[in-house]
Amino acid sequence: MEHPDHDTANVKDGPQISDPMTPSKEESKGSLAWMARNAVAANIIMIFLVVAGLFQMCTVKKEVFPEFELDILVVNIPYPSASPSEVEQGVLLAAEEAIRSIDGIKKVSATATEGFGILVVELLLGTDSDQALDKVKSALDRVTSFPDPVKAEGAIAVFKASNRQQVVSLVLYGDISEDSLRFFAERTRDELLQDKRITYAEITGTRPLEISIEIPQEKLREIGMTNQQVAAVIRQASIELPGGEIKTKGGDLLIRTTERRDRGEEFADITLISRPDGTTVKLGDVATIRDAYAEVDKTATFNGKRAAMVRVFRTGDQGPVDVSKVVTDYIENNRDRFPKEIELTTWFDQSEFYSGRIDLLKRNAILGLILVLVVLSLFLEIKLAFWVTLGIPITFVGAFIFLPSADVSINMISLFAFIVVLGMVVDDAIIVGEAIYKQRQDGYGPMRAAIRGVKEVAIPVTFAILTTIFAFMPMLFVPGPMGKFFRVIPIVVISVFVLSLFESLFILPAHLAHSTPASKTGIFGPIERVQGWFASQLEHFIKGPYQRFLRLALTYKGLTLAIAMAIFIGSIGMLMGGRIQRTFLPQVDSDVVLAQADLPFGTAIETSQEMLNLMIETARETIAEFGAEQDLSRGLFAQIGGQSNGGPGNPSGSGAAEGGAHLLEVAVYFVDSDHRPMKASEFARVWRQKVEARATGLEALRFIFSTGPTGGKAVYIELSHRDRDLLAEASVWLAEKVSEQQGTYDVDDGFALGKQQLDLKLTPEARSLGLTERDLALQLRASFFGAEAVR
Repeated sequence: MEHPDHDTANVKDGPQISDPMTPSKEESKGSLAWMARNAVAANIIMIFLVVAGLFQMCTVKKEVFPEFELDILVVNIPYPSASPSEVEQGVLLAAEEAIRSIDGIKKVSATATEGFGILVVELLLGTDSDQALDKVKSALDRVTSFPDPVKAEGAIAVFKASNRQQVVSLVLYGDISEDSLRFFAERTRDELLQDKRITYAEITGTRPLEISIEIPQEKLREIGMTNQQVAAVIRQASIELPGGEIKTKGGDLLIRTTERRDRGEEFADITLISRPDGTTVKLGDVATIRDAYAEVDKTATFNGKRAAMVRVFRTGDQGPVDVSKVVTDYIENNRDRFPKEIELTTWFDQSEFYSGRIDLLKRNAILGLILVLVVLSLFLEIKLAFWVTLGIPITFVGAFIFLPSADVSINMISLFAFIVVLGMVVDDAIIVGEAIYKQRQDGYGPMRAAIRGVKEVAIPVTFAILTTIFAFMPMLFVPGPMGKFFRVIPIVVISVFVLSLFESLFILPAHLAHSTPASKTGIFGPIERVQGWFASQLEHFIKGPYQRFLRLALTYKGLTLAIAMAIFIGSIGMLMGGRIQRTFLPQVDSDVVLAQADLPFGTAIETSQEMLNLMIETARETIAEFGAEQDLSRGLFAQIGGQSNGGPGNPSGSGAAEGGAHLLEVAVYFVDSDHRPMKASEFARVWRQKVEARATGLEALRFIFSTGPTGGKAVYIELSHRDRDLLAEASVWLAEKVSEQQGTYDVDDGFALGKQQLDLKLTPEARSLGLTERDLALQLRASFFGAEAVR
């Protein structure tokens, strides 16, 4: 019996078929057969997956890295001008004791630096972070033993830590004054925030503003006042307070005292002394008043010129590409509005990484589609290969339907997951398609072949997909911040695999059931002839060399097992012997190399500037070794008085250490990795050698050249003991031992000698005059640190 859709030779060689065109009643049962017969339903579902997926793809949140809460609370406590030991004894121990017993707290870590204390509170899994935040604030408010300066500051901050990432920074630099630079930086930030695509931006690299009121000691003696008394008068005179309202026949009137002062010149007319005879002493008569900056050792330069940085963040549903475009467009459209001395440029645009990962996914997807279509066309029918290949974009686009409900955004990690699953997602469709093709080769018509083929492999294909899903599922249960970071991967993989399984079992058979084999004449004739040649060659290989090799392997089972074990042992040996490097996560080469140097506390600003110049000089020398600076570097940012903890692209980042002339940082921003001859790690190695060969007196030196979750320190070792001197000695000894290990670098013992200190005590003569230790402390603080009148 001949049929138009199959060869007579195939019927004779295959099983005897009573009616190859019409499925039997038994074969027509079940959802798989129903979907194969109803192509309209399959097409409706396919169109829904594509349309809904495209809609979600346009609306889903886009970010560089996934942002989430870290189950960590941070407490910042300023104690201006206090030594680290004073911060520890007077502030941190009391704060730690107050919050330690709060339910839900797993661990409390404290760090004391000069003038500043930080508490890091880790919460137990499942703890409500908002409730814990309120409890910590309440507990700190009840502490009565904090020193007066800490209470006066009123700036104890408690907040939830997050991994918020900046998208891009805008650098303003030039040979201009600090006042002008800050003015234009603030104007730039305000104008950027007027765009609805940007919600949050901050200025770094500049000193905080301050109104300075200085009164010589002889003037204070003449008027018989102290600094604290003057500060109290200023505090009482600079006030803005509503006083209620008056109801009149003409309407209600508000009463308000508006004596708030915001400029230095406005403080000059404050009356310090008013005598009955009418004589008065104004603040401007005895004091020098000026709008200035806080006296902190902090400077920032870009390419050797004074600089300020406006850091722009992505929030809410804002996309990194859109945020970056706002900044770049602002630079292009507003250059003429700035003085010619000021230059503008972008710094570490992370949207480039984001766009690069999307481009990589697109290239891999297009290449994968082409390869799958070509390879399948060589061994299967061209139409069958087309429908199998079409399952890849349908599955990928449809997977976006599930991402928003799982709180998954389009980010570097989710894009990585899509790239990982790209090579596996088509396997089940190939199996189903090949099974249907085999049924056609055996003489069955398209409909019956589709039903028989999909039912034949439905169970093994389902379990094959399930085993892969189960392999990724443990990543859903990883605790802590890393678990929140990498939960994106299994969610994406599982979503794609589930849709791929559905498409291969329910949509693909319907397409193949209603698709007739391509004619061997006409447009598909040459393809079918090439396909026939490849099929015959494959058949020859299977029945020839492969069959003989398989028979040999089965005959000599012991030799086969021995070879397999030898390969296995050799693979383990390569791994354990260090031939293959091991790492929990790959280090992603950054476009920014960051060098941080710590000098001894109390280092003069002139010494710090010399060391900073040395780091800049060695950086330029290293750049010159690899090529022309204009071809490799996009800028060099340097600063004194701050160090970032946000990675190589985040100089002056959030969470930066408290200012001081002993903290130095230099960052080199390179062109894209595809356009430079060296890796960031290689540049950092050469730069490190140059700095170490010429620098002296460094407490610590660090180089950061990778980005993502592997950036920063690889290992942290914590030591604890009640005796601080013994603890310092142990940490130094341990750091020396670790440094002796091959492959270790940037080892920091965690301790640094503080500034030299003068300890003053009250003499008996002073006590006999009625002075107390408190009077001495307050007078000293007011004279050298100053007394804050108004914040």
